[in-house]
Amino acid sequence: MRLKRDSVQNSDNETTGSSVKSVDSYGVFGTGCSDCSDCEGGEDRKRIYKYDKLTTRSTSCTSFHSTADHEAYPLLMAANLTSTYKTISSSSDTLGPAELSGSDILATYKRTMEKNVKSEKNKQSSLVTIFSIWNTIMGSSLLTMAWGVERAGLPCALFLLAFMAALCLYTAYILLRVNVHHGGDSCEVPALCRSLLGTGAAGLAHAFSLLVLLGANIVYWLLITNFLYHTVNYFMDVNTSNSTVYNASLLCPKHDNLITPSDQPIVDPSPYWGLHTTVPFYVAIIVFPLLCFKNVSFFTKFNSLGTLSVFYLLLFVMVKGWTWGINMGEVEVTERKGGSDAAVLSGMLALSFYIHNIIITIMGNNARQDRNGRDLTIAFLLVTVTYTFVGAIFYICFPLSKSCIEDNILNNFEMHDVMTAIARALLLFQVITVYPLVAFMLRGEAAQLCRAPAPLVNAGAAALCVLVACLCPDIGTIIRYTGAVSGLVHVFALPALLQMQSLRLRGKLTWWKALFYALIIVFGTVNLVMQFFIA
Repeated sequence: MRLKRDSVQNSDNETTGSSVKSVDSYGVFGTGCSDCSDCEGGEDRKRIYKYDKLTTRSTSCTSFHSTADHEAYPLLMAANLTSTYKTISSSSDTLGPAELSGSDILATYKRTMEKNVKSEKNKQSSLVTIFSIWNTIMGSSLLTMAWGVERAGLPCALFLLAFMAALCLYTAYILLRVNVHHGGDSCEVPALCRSLLGTGAAGLAHAFSLLVLLGANIVYWLLITNFLYHTVNYFMDVNTSNSTVYNASLLCPKHDNLITPSDQPIVDPSPYWGLHTTVPFYVAIIVFPLLCFKNVSFFTKFNSLGTLSVFYLLLFVMVKGWTWGINMGEVEVTERKGGSDAAVLSGMLALSFYIHNIIITIMGNNARQDRNGRDLTIAFLLVTVTYTFVGAIFYICFPLSKSCIEDNILNNFEMHDVMTAIARALLLFQVITVYPLVAFMLRGEAAQLCRAPAPLVNAGAAALCVLVACLCPDIGTIIRYTGAVSGLVHVFALPALLQMQSLRLRGKLTWWKALFYALIIVFGTVNLVMQFFIA
């Protein structure tokens, strides 16, 4: 079904959706924004800039809301689809590297297909907005943050956490400012790119959204594989520890120089049950049928587990840290010094603070638009404190060699540790119910770019996930590369370019402003290049 308007003057009375097509009964969702939306049809913008050429274009701007969108992760919404965005404040699926939101998918899809504009009663308070942003950003990076701190070194890690938070906050804020001048309540980044930078930039935004979603699918698959393997072993009481045990419940996997000669080679408990051999295929048997559900709203009923998961992980780290105490007395020669691998953490953080493709939608629901900057700053501050708490506390209190810290901190605990077993079981159920929502978004982006049929996208994504789970099951590596690549485009380049073009059109672009925004793009480029020089 294609929806269009006859002229710019009729834009306020026409539907905001465009080019919304059905793909084998899976809807292709949009962000509530299209080329025919307020992004390009606002009266103020038409009067000032007269973008008449934009009135004939029609392409929906698909977004990938946390994890999820994340990691966003990720929020809620159950069966009541009447509320388009208010439900974000009630719960969240917070375990996605891309921070992806199940409720956002359904809410924006509904908003794209209807003419009704969101009423004031659906606006949310500053407190709800701040909590929504915090929930949406928080993701699977919580599990990898301590590993990132170890790779960068504690002093450098604390600096990077503050610096990346400030930079990502600023680029998210300038997207809001650009939208004020050239967009509207129902606009999103791809449409802004199309109107200010051209169709090429909009296509680039869509393409890298697809890349983020693909990375999210892979990370989810790896998490499901890991949690399923260890949870089944726990309940079957199979002693499958593949590492040396150094104290009551801690492990040091893959640390060869600490393994004594008497240790035996790694052997799976059964040839039919291997973490990197057969379990990824068992996950396919479990997950693939879920991808065929026509109504993905069923899975949003379980997304309240997202908030529970985050708070449980915080409690988990606090309890373990209190039990261990501070363990920073000895500095081992084998440990990294001076943050030689700091780019590992900066790459991860580019994805950990990622919310740029949906920030306009979230802040558009704030009842006090004049407080958007303040509320966004408070939300980013809370996220930074949470990441710092988990990463730094775990690193400081970890009693073994700091180089033993895994890119999934749960892998550092023996199978029979009760708190770890509960965490794995809880996260397993959560990720399984979130994965179909992420796959739904992936199908939407693929349909926008190349009209790929849904069964083909499902099969291709599942095959790639199984391949990665068998050959390169390193969650931290996938997150840092995905973050560096997508961060270059969505977090650094597009916001900077949009701001420069906005300033140019308003006659406020100076050479020093252009240099400043160019340096932001350069930083994103260097961050990506450095990922290839890390062992």
